[in-house]
Amino acid sequence: MAMATKGGTVKAASGFNAMEDAQTLRKAMKGLGTDEDAIISVLAYRNTAQRQEIRTAYKSTIGRDLIDDLKSELSGNFEQGAGTDEGCLIEILASRTPEEIRRISQTYQQQYGRSLEDDIRSDTSFMFQRVLVSLSAGGRDEGNYLDDALVRQDAQDLYEAGEKKWGTDEVKFLTVLCSRNRNHLLHVFDEYKRISQKDIEQSIKSETSGSFEDALLAIVKCMRNKSAYFAEKLYKSMKGLGTDDNTLIRVMVSRAEIDMLDIRAHFKRLYGKSLYSFIKGDTSGDYRKVLLVLCGGDD
Repeated sequence: MAMATKGGTVKAASGFNAMEDAQTLRKAMKGLGTDEDAIISVLAYRNTAQRQEIRTAYKSTIGRDLIDDLKSELSGNFEQGAGTDEGCLIEILASRTPEEIRRISQTYQQQYGRSLEDDIRSDTSFMFQRVLVSLSAGGRDEGNYLDDALVRQDAQDLYEAGEKKWGTDEVKFLTVLCSRNRNHLLHVFDEYKRISQKDIEQSIKSETSGSFEDALLAIVKCMRNKSAYFAEKLYKSMKGLGTDDNTLIRVMVSRAEIDMLDIRAHFKRLYGKSLYSFIKGDTSGDYRKVLLVLCGGDD
């Protein structure tokens, strides 16, 4: 039940030489002024694995940390990291595979000396916390197995947990949405619509609120169409006054190698304008250059 995909815009660079790239970067940052174009020409055109290799080569040949050097040379949006905002937690945990989530948890533990789960528990409200903890366990069924009786049962349970009664049994939503496989859930959503005459997203909006609501909606959207979910995230990060740079950067960088071409197609279909033109109109300078390279072209 995998989604057909056109793939990413950033590929592994051929003829790649980490040492050479490291030297180029050092040269771009040494002396007076910084050669931003040289930095972009290296970092934006390498995939994530290659960027990690460059970082290692930089450390071993130059004896300095590439990230620290970039931070001191570049200002503002160019080197922004991710804050611990709820939106960021939801996006990452709802859109990554169980395998990816397990790797994220391991890396988090190594980097911060604390478990991701403990930090979620100390930092978020009760029901929202339970969804994130459940997702961060990376325990979703990854098969395609379909049990018609269970599909009907889940749809009925969701209906009875929300629309059908006064108040909402939030735990039921959590159990079904966080543990079942994608194929199963897509059938549950169809069955739910048949029983309740409402789309599951509508029900979540009317039955839940706050970050808990945001998390459940993100899960449903990612199950239905992950690339369309990211297209919407990008659109919302740029529309209206001001730009949510953290989200814009995070999505562009993290999806460039995976499904940027699909995201672009959905963006155009949903909003009638190309992602490229949106970025161009909303950003400026070197920041814009990098994002447009990651975007990979106009539609």
